[in-house]
Amino acid sequence: QVQLVESGGGLVQAGGSLRLSCVASGNIFGLDAMNWHRQAPGKERELVAILTSVGKTKYIDSVKGRFTISGDISGGTVYLQMDGLKSEDTGVYYCSAAKLPETVFWGQGTQVTVSS
Repeated sequence: QVQLVESGGGLVQAGGSLRLSCVASGNIFGLDAMNWHRQAPGKERELVAILTSVGKTKYIDSVKGRFTISGDISGGTVYLQMDGLKSEDTGVYYCSAAKLPETVFWGQGTQVTVSS
């Protein structure tokens, strides 16, 4: 089992920045990726950014150029630097850790609120 704890959420004005952190503990050996997701009120959860164990990253179009994912998967940490925040970025942000092919662990989430 892997336990994930997110931190760094909060209330910020539009245009501002936040840095989310996620720390994994437990059986973190062999993680293939650590990712960030978000769920806006009334919407489904969406995958925001991916960091693979070989250092590849991927983002959804709406955050490209504004968000940066980084971390050390072998050490069980992943971060999401969010700049130029917009009101539509508001939501609960979740960290996940994946062991291929199908095992995914989830954190409890951290609230991000962007005021316009």
